[in-house]
Amino acid sequence: MAQATRSKEQLQADIAAARERLASNIEGLITQAHPKAVVARGVHDAKDFAVSEVQAAKAAFVDLDGTPNLVRIGALAAAVVGSIALLVVIRSITRG
Repeated sequence: MAQATRSKEQLQADIAAARERLASNIEGLITQAHPKAVVARGVHDAKDFAVSEVQAAKAAFVDLDGTPNLVRIGALAAAVVGSIALLVVIRSITRG
């Protein structure tokens, strides 16, 4: 097999390019692993999650045409009032 001979300059250029790629990769890893970057990603993910959950909750109580879904709103209001009434009754029983 014939081996391609490379000049000293070509080898040095290849080594320098590899060194630059390695430095860039290490810099990227350091940036990603920095505690402030990790916290920022966590905050961003939490905000995205909260926004999507709020949108999902809104969609449950609003029809596609934008009008309030009164059946679901009424059911939620009844559940809240019922829960409060139950807590009042339990509290009055426990107090004697």
